[in-house]
Amino acid sequence: MSANEQVDVVVVGLGPGGEYVAGTLAEAGLDVVGVEAELVGGECPYWGCVPSKMMIRAGNLLAEAGRVPALAGEAVVTPDWGRVAGRIRGEATDDWNDQAAAGRLAAKGGRLVRGTGRLSGPRRVAVGDRTFEARRGVVLATGTRPRIPPVPGLEGTPYWTNRDAMAAKELPESMVVLGGGAIGVELAQVYARFKCAVTVIEGQDRLLTQEEPEAGELAAEVLRADGVTVLTGARARQVSHDGTEFTVCLEGDGEPLRAERLLVATGRHTDLAALAVDTVGLDPTAGAVNTDGQMRAGEGLWAVGDITGRGAFTHVSMYQAQIAVRDILGQPGPDADYRALPRVTFTDPEIGAVGLTERQARERGLRVRTSVLPIAFSTRGWIHGPGNDGLIKLVEDADRGVLIGATSAGPAGGEVLYGLNVAVHAEIPVDRLQHMIYTYPTFHRTVEAALGALR
Repeated sequence: MSANEQVDVVVVGLGPGGEYVAGTLAEAGLDVVGVEAELVGGECPYWGCVPSKMMIRAGNLLAEAGRVPALAGEAVVTPDWGRVAGRIRGEATDDWNDQAAAGRLAAKGGRLVRGTGRLSGPRRVAVGDRTFEARRGVVLATGTRPRIPPVPGLEGTPYWTNRDAMAAKELPESMVVLGGGAIGVELAQVYARFKCAVTVIEGQDRLLTQEEPEAGELAAEVLRADGVTVLTGARARQVSHDGTEFTVCLEGDGEPLRAERLLVATGRHTDLAALAVDTVGLDPTAGAVNTDGQMRAGEGLWAVGDITGRGAFTHVSMYQAQIAVRDILGQPGPDADYRALPRVTFTDPEIGAVGLTERQARERGLRVRTSVLPIAFSTRGWIHGPGNDGLIKLVEDADRGVLIGATSAGPAGGEVLYGLNVAVHAEIPVDRLQHMIYTYPTFHRTVEAALGALR
């Protein structure tokens, strides 16, 4: 083989979006090389979406068992973290082996090259001492990495990221979580339900700062009900580890926090410099790769997934991947549309949201009407009883008479979100939504009442 190998497309990064692009283009008959430094499939199936939801499912079962005395009799459960860890290893990750995923790509006609890919000019990717020249172009899909805050003393300690938390064979007795975003609150609740003493530290004044204030307040309320200590408006100023436990000193006065484990969940970031994007005219210091509506980042260059800065969600990556594939194959299709971007924090209750928050809408100068109603307002919520925490919040563009944002929190918040997602995406007039037939008794019937309460 020559030093420079000619191919049709090189996909750098084989997370969900990159794997889809590589496999679909290979099935279409293109000569595709997929470059992956770690596991084919990326963060989601091995250290993110899939194992975390297995953990959450287990934790929710324990919580439901605790609600039995109020509704159905008596129940005694003994938490066993080994069951969770075993299922993650055996069913979700194959003990972090990606041969099945690699085999899928090969079966579709794609070629896997293991290693770190770097751009070396337009339509060129270097992997070690090999260089691939792509006739059609290159797709960047390298995702993000945990952002580690510059807290004095933290570097060099055996802190955890989400990967360590997912792979833990044994449950620690205590854990401090830095960060009150989706990852932090999900893992805090799960670990607490398995009887780990958990403290969450969030620097902002509430949890889930990207969502509605009501959502953050709800998350704090349910975490505290599970025994989690929630500290908002608090920042770590010093971290140390003595070989056995962590000590976390907070800004201001107060006793240091001590715990067996420290989980850092303070967000994620891209590393464009490592990709050598400057060789194709992009800014290596940027926080994301800017793309047009067809996911083009330049001539013969596309980007999909977390690296685009449109949300670190598998569903966004897959959505963008489909658009990029169409464009590479010369097939017509609509531009990317993020007006109705949905997301769910899989706590109990699930906290789903779509579109703009009230604050975001007002910052854009829109005249809005809003409403907030508890899920317990509905007959189904009242019937559900213990575990019925949740709410529906709607944000309407009052001048156009359409919903531009919504939050659906409750026992099935992520599922109830679907109808609201459709309403925001399709810009269905509020007047028309108010004259639908809403199934009784359901959680989503709260949406009907919330529409009537818009003010």
